[in-house]
Parts: sequence; C-alpha cells; structure tokens
Amino acid sequence: MTYKTILTVLTSKDTAETPLSQAVSLTAAFDGHTEALCLGVDRTQTGYYYAGANAMVLQETMTRAKEDASALQTYANDYLEKSGIQFSTDAGIAQIADMGRHVARLARFSDLVVLGQPYGDGKGVEAEPVVEAALFEGRTPVLVVPDDAAPVGQPKTILVAWNESIEAMTSIRKALPFLVGADRVRIVVIDPPQHGPERSDPGGMLAQMLTRHGVKCEIDVLSKTMPRVSDVLIRHATDMDADMIVMGAYGHSRFREAILGGATRNMLEKATVPIFLAH
Repeated sequence: MTYKTILTVLTSKDTAETPLSQAVSLTAAFDGHTEALCLGVDRTQTGYYYAGANAMVLQETMTRAKEDASALQTYANDYLEKSGIQFSTDAGIAQIADMGRHVARLARFSDLVVLGQPYGDGKGVEAEPVVEAALFEGRTPVLVVPDDAAPVGQPKTILVAWNESIEAMTSIRKALPFLVGADRVRIVVIDPPQHGPERSDPGGMLAQMLTRHGVKCEIDVLSKTMPRVSDVLIRHATDMDADMIVMGAYGHSRFREAILGGATRNMLEKATVPIFLAH
C-alpha cells in the first residue's frame, strides 16, 4: 500500500498554501498524483433558499461562488505547475449543506486527503464539514496540517495514539506507508485500563504486529497528568520532536463530540504537527 492519489480541497485562497505545500511534498515522496478540488462556497443559506428570495440576490451569490472557484483553480494551477509534480485540478460550486457530496465523490477514489486545520482565526464555516465529509462519506484517511507546520514528505518520528479502539486500529492500518518509512514510531498509551486485555503489556500486541511490517517502534505508557488526553499527546509530541500524530477519529458519537468537545476536536484545534485521522 502507498499513497498514489492525494486529494486536497480548497475553499479559500487565504488558507490554500498550507495543504497545497503538504500535498506537493507527499506526492513527491510517494511518486503520486495530486488532485485539487477548488470549491466556491455559497455561504448565504445552509441548504436551501428561503421562499420569495429575490432572483437577483440568488444569482449574485452563485456568480460570486463561481468567481471564487475560478480564482482558486488559477491559484492552484500556478502553485502546482511550479512544483514539477503530476497534478490535476477541478473547480465547482457548492452550498455548505451539500459540500459532503462533492468532497466524498473524489475522496472515495483517493488514497489520502490533505486538509488545513479546520478551526482557528480565518477559517470558514465550511472547513469542518470538508474534514468530516472526507472521513465519514469518503471513508478516506485525512491528514490535517496546522497552519504553521512545515511540509513533511516522509515523517521521521511518529506518535501513534493507542487506546485499543477500532478507530485507532483503522487509522494505524491506513498509516502503514508512513509508519514503515519512519525512523521511529512511538506507540503512546495513556492510563491503560487496569483490567483490560492488554493490562500486562499495554501496546505489546500492536508493537509486535508493526514490527513484522518492519516498523521500528517503542511503547510509551503515560499518565493522564493533564485534563485532556489531547493535551498529553501534544505535549509528548513536542517532547519527542514528533513530525506526525496518528490517531483514530471520533471515538464517541459525532454529536457528542460536537457538544462536549473530545480528543479529536481538541487535537484539530491545538495540534502543532500534522494529524493523521481515519475512522
């Protein structure tokens, strides 16, 4: 397995450079192909137009979205042509409630989706639905790249967040091309259950499986010394000078994550290195 088709979804020129630069680095590292979907977003309504809306207003929003998509595609083409990689671009328009269909259509035929951080200053309301559409509707792993993170082709040090969940194992399997190529992989177990199946050797079976793939891994068992698991992971990533974190996405229901937060959302908000997610 490798990443031959790498998709990125762009909705604003202001946030396009980070995912484009990361996609270029990965495409060069894996000798792949970058696809850039440039979406002009109609943000006036969530999925429908209210009764009696003025036709001129509706036409104006559509025209503006088309202009945004065209400008994005021109920007992406200029950026990618300079990189020397194989690439293609596509442009379209979408309402926020309908974005999932457009993203999933290409994501399901991609090996990896590269996206910018969905939260923070200057992020549009469409950024979060794009991440979720790729993960849940496209069923494709997503690499979320923080704004100030340097592009990484093959990460040297990777943290793997292991909690024995199905989501974590799915993410690990889909991250194998990165894990095999890394200099070291640190399996991070935070407060392992005292009566769980791995109580005598937390992370041991996972380490054995990965070692048989040629992954050079170690196990770090940590205490939850901070209120959030995500804070412990981010601090450990800094201490270990990690280039990437691999973790399962949305272990709780997405509704509960949205209301109460959760490890996935907190990681996406505060991460300083790229986060590899799968569900």
